Amino acid sequence: MITLKTFLDENKIHLMFELSLWFKAIFALSEIVAGAATWFVPQRLVLTFVLWVTRDEFAEDPHDFVANFLLHTAQHLSVNTQRFAAIYLLGHGVIKLWLIIGLLREKLGYFPVSIGVFGLFIAYQVYRFTFTHSIWLLLLTLLDVAIIALTWHEYRHLRNDRKSVTKA
Repeated sequence: MITLKTFLDENKIHLMFELSLWFKAIFALSEIVAGAATWFVPQRLVLTFVLWVTRDEFAEDPHDFVANFLLHTAQHLSVNTQRFAAIYLLGHGVIKLWLIIGLLREKLGYFPVSIGVFGLFIAYQVYRFTFTHSIWLLLLTLLDVAIIALTWHEYRHLRNDRKSVTKA
């Protein structure tokens, strides 16, 4: 029978922490790539791509919600909005990747900084959720909350381990 103590074994918690960081690192890299693409891809090419992707969908259903949303977004994408999105994605991705690398290298100073920065990201995501009501944004926020909890646990565990090593 699996007990709660077995499930919450320190090695399993550490593995969950590392896996969540690797997942977040992949997501951060995709944000960096998306930010660079957003910065360098001209608006006309974005619109052409969206038209190409949605043409079959419009042929089947001219009222398709996703296709109409994509087309509307591409048609009304201003240069300022495109630049903001690029800077946001690049900045968000680079900051997260930098913090994740520090966490994976078990640098104790990165743990409280990461918790604070991820907390700020959560606050912004909750703010954005009040406008968008996006389930994806809510799921991303819940993942970030779990990562903060795991980061806090890992920080306490590493700090205690290092204190006990210096005392010995």
